[in-house]
Amino acid sequence: MYNSSSWLIRIFYSVNRRKYVSLKIPRIAITMGDPAGVGPELCLQILSTTSVLEECHPVIFGDLSAIQKTASQMGITFPECAIVQNDLTDQTTDSRATFVDLAVNAGTDLVAGQISAQTGRTSYQFIESAIASAISGDVDAVVTGPIHKEAWRMAGIEYPGHTELFAERAKTDRFCMMMTAPTFSCSLVTTHVGYHEVPRLLTTERILEVISLTDEALTRILGRKPKLIALGLNPHAGEGGLFGSNEEENIILPAVTNAANDGVDITGPIPPDTGFLPWKREETDGYICMYHDQGLIPFKALNFDTGVNITLGLPLIRTSVDHGTALDIAWQGKADNSSLISAIQLATRLTK
Repeated sequence: MYNSSSWLIRIFYSVNRRKYVSLKIPRIAITMGDPAGVGPELCLQILSTTSVLEECHPVIFGDLSAIQKTASQMGITFPECAIVQNDLTDQTTDSRATFVDLAVNAGTDLVAGQISAQTGRTSYQFIESAIASAISGDVDAVVTGPIHKEAWRMAGIEYPGHTELFAERAKTDRFCMMMTAPTFSCSLVTTHVGYHEVPRLLTTERILEVISLTDEALTRILGRKPKLIALGLNPHAGEGGLFGSNEEENIILPAVTNAANDGVDITGPIPPDTGFLPWKREETDGYICMYHDQGLIPFKALNFDTGVNITLGLPLIRTSVDHGTALDIAWQGKADNSSLISAIQLATRLTK
């Protein structure tokens, strides 16, 4: 259903006017992610990626000692860029990229592939600073690198992930996580919770909210009304009440019906195990998924290199890579930056 050659170019997004709209290219904040993972390596690659530097001004929020240690271990030279300390406010530079050194000295005891409370704490600080810069208008969008949720927990950080942190900082209750690619998109009704929690978190109101946010976003992306499908919660979409507690009939179907009555092109709930068959994907733009892995397993299996995570409903632009910290290959020169480039390209076009 997507035109893969133009899907990013046709995106429109309503954002507040920012200080730097007069610049030729937008300033895109990129958080380094967990310094023990592939985040520093990916940032090093971005600082040397001509196509990115021609489209935007990357502003990397991280720790200089950590990324220099990564470069040293990989045997590469730290790319030329402007380096500022702690605060980006009113900083101007002729450089093609900027590195904001939050000076947390993460590199002192940092070991590739080994998470800790310190790596969790530093990755959190990078995000907090980038969000503050976006809210103040010093950057035009935020692209987040991969974090490690166990490291966050070790550091005493209670947020289950990026999405919830961004929503709180942006002071919005109407938001959802959508994974998008040239082939199809998946929006999640519930995100980072255990499976046993999902049924009690499903409400008709929440599902309708996710349907509405997805319809709004994909209408802008495609330049037309999207065709959506809602997936059932239970095997065979409940089989008429045989499986589950009639979530399909009592919770999901009313949301689908209400959305359709409001003009959304949506059907369902349908059995999840057949929803992503090739012929079904051909006629579907977006899936409304009841829980995390229901959408992310098929999405990542088919779009791992090109997928982008976007938070819908925020008053600021936030995209992200669709992969984790990849601790097993950290600092080895094996990390693929395709997803990060896609996330930066999407964020850049959303600013326009």
